Amino acid sequence: MKILITGGAGYIGSLLTPKLINKGYEITVIDNFMYKQNTLLDVCYHSNFNLINGDVRNKDLMETLIKEHDVIVPLAAIVGAPACDKDKKLATELNLEHIKTIVEFVTKEHKILFPVSNSGYGIGQTGKYCDETSALNPISHYGRTKVEAERVLLDYGNAVTFRLATLFGVSPRMRMDLLVNDFVYRALNDRFIVLFESHFVRNFIHIRDVVNTFLFAIENYDIMKGETYNIGLSNANLSKRELCNKIKEYLPDFHIHESEIGEDPDKRDYIVSNKKIEATGWKPAYSLDDGIQELIKAYSYLKVNPYNNL
Repeated sequence: MKILITGGAGYIGSLLTPKLINKGYEITVIDNFMYKQNTLLDVCYHSNFNLINGDVRNKDLMETLIKEHDVIVPLAAIVGAPACDKDKKLATELNLEHIKTIVEFVTKEHKILFPVSNSGYGIGQTGKYCDETSALNPISHYGRTKVEAERVLLDYGNAVTFRLATLFGVSPRMRMDLLVNDFVYRALNDRFIVLFESHFVRNFIHIRDVVNTFLFAIENYDIMKGETYNIGLSNANLSKRELCNKIKEYLPDFHIHESEIGEDPDKRDYIVSNKKIEATGWKPAYSLDDGIQELIKAYSYLKVNPYNNL
């Protein structure tokens, strides 16, 4: 089976690509390396790995690549509300038009696995879980482009989409702007944090569990296609304050301050149900505690990260 991963040198792709190669799949990655990352050096030797330094906005190139592959994993995107707000045109081209191009060229024989974001839920109702039937109310350009891209794929029918919780954990293409990753870095280096609107709640998921979810969907595609699934830790619907308290268990000299002046530009606030994916037999392998301990190890020497999305 031949798998095409767009944006395969990014935060998810740099872990997913070697995972799938080791499972015996033939992998092609297309990435424009806009963050100057060198994350796939360790798989360049492999005969089942093909790398294209290119742009997914090149429709002729995409048409050729899609026809040569069985599975399409579109990871190429501008990820996160602040990054998308910096260049909304580019975000629309990569997050939405890129998906429309894929749908234009695939056949019903292709498999498509697409990560969205549960940010599409926007602001939920207090005490009420957001599941896959809940109304979508994206409150950022990032959320709107991903929700619309998901709609395009679900209308097409032959795709599986994942509404990912906020990711955490270490990757060769590290992102320190994600909430858990950022808070652990601050706890270890600054030893304090000032929280705005600390009651806002998010769901969380380890990046390696996301990688395992793609493999799970490839192996169970026939029973999953045409559906969307929330992907998160059911025991990790946490407020920002609760997250900081968890980090403080491992870094006791972390001082947490709450400010009534100022506000968080990210207004997402919701709790999420992951029962649908759990009913398929999928199980996460990594806890929030695992991720915090992993990050502390990494940050003991990782001081400067040039690969942030901002």
